[in-house]
Amino acid sequence: MKRIHIRKPDIKGFFVKVRHLKKEDIKRHFKEKKERRQKILEERRNSKTAKMLQPVYKWMNRLSLPLHFLLACVINFLIELISRLSFFEAWDYMVGTPLVFLYNAFLIFATFSIVYLVRRRTFARILLSVFWLFLGICNGYLLTKRVTPFNAQDLKVLSDALELTNNYFNTFELAMIIIGVVALVLWIVSMWRRGGQFTGKMHRIIALVGVVASFALCIVLTNVAVDRRVISNYFGNIAFAYEDYGFPYCFSASLFNTGINEPAGYSKEMMAQISNNGEITKSETGRSEDELPNIMFVQLESFFDPTEVEWLRFSEDPIPNLRKLFSEYSTGYFKVPSVGAGTANTEFEVLTGMSMRFFGPGEYPYKTYAKTKVLESAATALTSLGYGAEALHNNGGNFYSRAQVFNHMGFDHYTSKEFMNILQTTPKGWATDDILVPNIMESMDTTEGQDFVFTISVQGHGDYPTEPTLENPEIIVSGVEDEGKRNAWEYYVNEVHEMDKFVGELIEAVESRNEPTVLVFYGDHLPTMDLKAKDLKSKYLYNTNYVIWDNIGLKKQDGNIAAYQIMADVFERLDIHSGTVFNYHQERRQTKNYLADLELLQYDIMYGKQYVYEESGAPITEGHMVMGVKDAHITDLVSQSDGTYSVYGDNFTKQSKVYINGEKQTTKFLNNTRLDLRESELNDGDTVMVAQVGSSNTIFRTSKTYEYRDGKLTELPDDPNAVENGRQAFVSTEEEQEE
Repeated sequence: MKRIHIRKPDIKGFFVKVRHLKKEDIKRHFKEKKERRQKILEERRNSKTAKMLQPVYKWMNRLSLPLHFLLACVINFLIELISRLSFFEAWDYMVGTPLVFLYNAFLIFATFSIVYLVRRRTFARILLSVFWLFLGICNGYLLTKRVTPFNAQDLKVLSDALELTNNYFNTFELAMIIIGVVALVLWIVSMWRRGGQFTGKMHRIIALVGVVASFALCIVLTNVAVDRRVISNYFGNIAFAYEDYGFPYCFSASLFNTGINEPAGYSKEMMAQISNNGEITKSETGRSEDELPNIMFVQLESFFDPTEVEWLRFSEDPIPNLRKLFSEYSTGYFKVPSVGAGTANTEFEVLTGMSMRFFGPGEYPYKTYAKTKVLESAATALTSLGYGAEALHNNGGNFYSRAQVFNHMGFDHYTSKEFMNILQTTPKGWATDDILVPNIMESMDTTEGQDFVFTISVQGHGDYPTEPTLENPEIIVSGVEDEGKRNAWEYYVNEVHEMDKFVGELIEAVESRNEPTVLVFYGDHLPTMDLKAKDLKSKYLYNTNYVIWDNIGLKKQDGNIAAYQIMADVFERLDIHSGTVFNYHQERRQTKNYLADLELLQYDIMYGKQYVYEESGAPITEGHMVMGVKDAHITDLVSQSDGTYSVYGDNFTKQSKVYINGEKQTTKFLNNTRLDLRESELNDGDTVMVAQVGSSNTIFRTSKTYEYRDGKLTELPDDPNAVENGRQAFVSTEEEQEE
């Protein structure tokens, strides 16, 4: 048996060569490398295989257009195969709706016209194919985690989504994704070198005209397809739209078709008619100030009544508190604009009274319009009547751009998880909802009068583990044959059970205040459980549940209601007539052209000339919101024997960070009264403060600033030019926009 000898590397010789390396040697090296490369390419071109394939290449170049279309068809089929996770469903889609399939294939084909602009055509084809398949893979994977497919608006929440990778991917999945992406990039780079180049004459002007013509033809075909009802430009159900009209078209529509297009008939005269010459901008109530109740809305993450699922069985009722409320107070189905995801869109409908049906497919106004522009909301409607407006969420303040959005909607305070001492989380890492109760009470204490409180929970958030996660679940779930699905349902139902306990605790806390209050609970969307309409008692995927609790004797009035109508409905019951869109719902809900005129009104307010505000003026011109309701305080700084420091005070959270001379330090949270600094140095004259920090190092609120000297801290006087504490994030953003 032959022995393998491994040559010992000549390390000393290598460094000797490097030391004596000259400029001419480097030039010669690269020249020789280039010559070797040219020789290899020449050998390949003159090889028997190459000569044999030359006629094939010649015909392929001549037939490149039909071959491109064939490739587009293959890619389109693979995308649908990945999205639907079934070969047979993809096949049924292709043969059942051939015009839709061919139209989507043409969209892909149009992008391949770009290859004629470059010589490295093989590389360009590979790059475009990888691009489309990558989008398809993203869509397929997201559909395994939620019901809502991948759309262009997801790219706008990419920074937020990156923060939640641990909630959606386990370690193995993350490792495989990283390895796969790296391998793919390396292969693409290698194909840049190995793919060869087109050797014929380039006609770039003709090619450019062809590219423009291809994309122009896409627009023409799209209009024709819409007119012939092959596809639709309205997605009443985005998940079903992707199934019916194909991924390439729907994704492209979500990219280019955003906002609200100007409706037919839009004019100053029409808006005067719709607004009754501006009368719907009024703000009034039939109740005296003492009779006005607190109004509280609680959005329960992924909540619906689990007993709505036909085949699920439970060891006991998972929602006893809510069940009692359903029997005693106004309740019904709650129609929401999304399934499995899209929390912010349900939130938008509730707070503004506007319907998502008029926006482009996959639109998130929180990430587009409301992120940068002020917008009338329930907060502005009620503050005009003397209410305080509070928002709370036990997740990050920047998620869905809520900090910016709530500021633009006229809220007074927003308390996010950065201001909550969250000690308990779910097995998936989400904050439990019980933390919201004391924080809601603190928010209500900021005002002497009535409060409008809008709360968003997070405990019920997906995804739901298919492996056993709960050691001793209170609710045992049955009726599901697949063990993985049963585990997921059991996890979800037990989280819903905990949310139900939170509902009971909140009502108890509200009752103890002995203040007139109306409290609305509702689910933002169904959970990501791959539910079908036939699985539900309501036979509708866009129904969750709501209930309106009160301690002022409101009559029980059951009925189904849409998310964009519920605020107006609650206002109507309380004899409150405030907020342009809410007044519109109250006056026009049962009239002809209700929805058509609602679209005109929404367009006028958000994208039009705002004719409706000409007489009264816009209800909000700028935000004034403050993050949090209380400051962190520093009481002492102690030098430990090991050279580290401990900062003592109160109102600290896991998002509290110590800053020395304006530089953020590595901070360890011990409890709400102590923060440790393990890697910091302090010298006399240094300044110290604590800040509540959100994602992207956004400073939401700070403590007082102190000077360190002789081992002690001395409070420094406030900077008279400093912004109001809690508004740091908004002022810096406004300054950036001005620049």
